[in-house]
Amino acid sequence: MTPEDIKELRQELGCTARELAGALGIEQETVLAWEHGDLFPTKRFVGMMAELRRKGPEAIPRKKKRATARSPLQLLADPELWRLFRKLLAHPELRSAALKLAETYPEPTDAPSP
Repeated sequence: MTPEDIKELRQELGCTARELAGALGIEQETVLAWEHGDLFPTKRFVGMMAELRRKGPEAIPRKKKRATARSPLQLLADPELWRLFRKLLAHPELRSAALKLAETYPEPTDAPSP
């Protein structure tokens, strides 16, 4: 497998060198060395990469990005919020359960300021 083949594989899988390394159980530096032609993968890793190619992008484990705090206006623009709101309006039993659950949470306006 050539350095170009490995770069092409990463492009097909839509992954970084770190993510490919994680899927193969090796260090990122090894993948980068393969891509630079400083090292070459063994038959075992060539087989593993062929299997990843066969499985497609879903085979690459990815870290979830941290959620950034959103402003109240950004939250109001979220379609999922309005989907939930419509369900709360349409189903009294859901609204009752949500109210009961909400009792365990503090009011946002009562939270101490940082």
